[in-house]
Amino acid sequence: MVRRSRRRRLQRFTRLCGREEGLRVKRSCPPCGPEPGSGGKKGRGNPVSVQLFPPELVEHIISFLPVRDIVALGQTCRYFQEVCDAEGVWRRICRRLSPRLREQGAGARPWKRAAILNYTKGLYFQAFGGRRRCLSKSVAPLLAHGYRRFLPTKDHVFILDYAGTLFFLKNALVSSTLGQIQWKRACRYVVLCRGAKDFASDPRSDTVYRKYLYVLATREQPGVVGGPGGRACDCVEVYLQSSGQRVFKMTFHHSMRFKQIVLVGQETQRALLLLTDQGGVYFEVHTPGVYRDLFGTLHAFDPLDQQMPLALSLPAKILFCALGYNHLGLVDEFGRIFMQGNNRYGQLGTGDKMDRGEPTQVHYLQRPIALWCGLNHSLVLSQSSDFSKELLGCGCGAGGRLPGWPKGSASFVKLHVKVPLCACSLCSTRECLYMLSSHDIERRPTYRDLPASRATGTSDPSMGTGTSQDPGGAARACEEYLSQIHSCPTLQDRMEKMKEIVGWMPLLAAQKDFFWEALDMLQRAAGGSGPGPTPLES
Repeated sequence: MVRRSRRRRLQRFTRLCGREEGLRVKRSCPPCGPEPGSGGKKGRGNPVSVQLFPPELVEHIISFLPVRDIVALGQTCRYFQEVCDAEGVWRRICRRLSPRLREQGAGARPWKRAAILNYTKGLYFQAFGGRRRCLSKSVAPLLAHGYRRFLPTKDHVFILDYAGTLFFLKNALVSSTLGQIQWKRACRYVVLCRGAKDFASDPRSDTVYRKYLYVLATREQPGVVGGPGGRACDCVEVYLQSSGQRVFKMTFHHSMRFKQIVLVGQETQRALLLLTDQGGVYFEVHTPGVYRDLFGTLHAFDPLDQQMPLALSLPAKILFCALGYNHLGLVDEFGRIFMQGNNRYGQLGTGDKMDRGEPTQVHYLQRPIALWCGLNHSLVLSQSSDFSKELLGCGCGAGGRLPGWPKGSASFVKLHVKVPLCACSLCSTRECLYMLSSHDIERRPTYRDLPASRATGTSDPSMGTGTSQDPGGAARACEEYLSQIHSCPTLQDRMEKMKEIVGWMPLLAAQKDFFWEALDMLQRAAGGSGPGPTPLES
């Protein structure tokens, strides 16, 4: 009897929904109702529109889908675009992804921004030594509201989220049996401080250099007795990396606002860069040797006044900067990259190994996502026309610092590294290459177009409005390239030089990849390491 009653209910439900098509949900957005010409068909009920369901029910069902599927569903029609873009859907997704997150942050779409930040956040690393050359994802704190900055040390990892909270992951890195660096899954993490804007430490892995951590933060200062109330001022707080204890604090005047801090060296031999909100750069160098490497002269170095920060003379507003042991990099509001300092290993990416005492533009690279200056090499994270990310590097390639280029390069070349889709920052140490992934939907393109008055008359074909600004300069550059290739003694050296020249030229990413792959094929065929024609003749 029970089976018979269930069978009758199932037949009744099937008759209501239509025996042939069942429940039919329309993806289009016209008002629901019978379709034209369907009245004469027997055995088929009226189609049911998805708009008949309550919006709360549809949002609740959609919130259980993966984020990737929700984005794809929102591109099917206007109705699903509105439903998938509702804040209620993203609020449920955010609570599912980060159940401990209490504040969703600010912005026009706070819940959607918070959900995508926590969905795309990740920290990846690739070890230079050993046979394994793939990216591995790390274990990170669940309380972090997206990842904005990070800094790996010899044993610990520091992560700054978009809420201004700085996390201290103790003993997060361990060595495996093969001597490689691995992530410790059950690492402990604590909140070092809140209200942080940026932080920095020496780029070297030695604990002698990485004794302290410098945090740029905003703190409320108490008012003077009988004067106005308290004011928010920027300050630099110094913490011990071993314990996370604060040992020093320096407060700036309330009129001075900073957004980035970069430093290198010990306390008595430190080089410091501070980037203001207005795009100005101030530097502080304590030793004459580092000053000579960065500026090529000791003319303005005062050994009696080493604590006075000096301003760099720059033609435009600086958006972000990077500092190595003896060179630095700057990126201005027009997306131009300027390098300065020692160029012994070609770490400036200018195509030669001549030192630069003032900011020199790298003409064939523009609008980078991130810039990193190491001890004797530099890295640039860029985005191609198809929105894919690629990693470029120059300088010394010893120890696998430039994957795919063991001999190094005096110009920025594409490295053999698989870059995550939402990569936004990078860092390199002696053992590993690290990349941070996080996508902020509120972040708009910060670069501006170069005015025609500045673009006119440039001697580089990659600058300005087109390549027809200075055809004579392009012809001279090609002649110089040919003379460099002709000076190479062997065919293999000429192939390597041609690869470097392809990296210098203002080509699209797909074009550079094509030439590099073609040159690799010709080089392998000429060396007899694979099938192909006979060795090329000059």
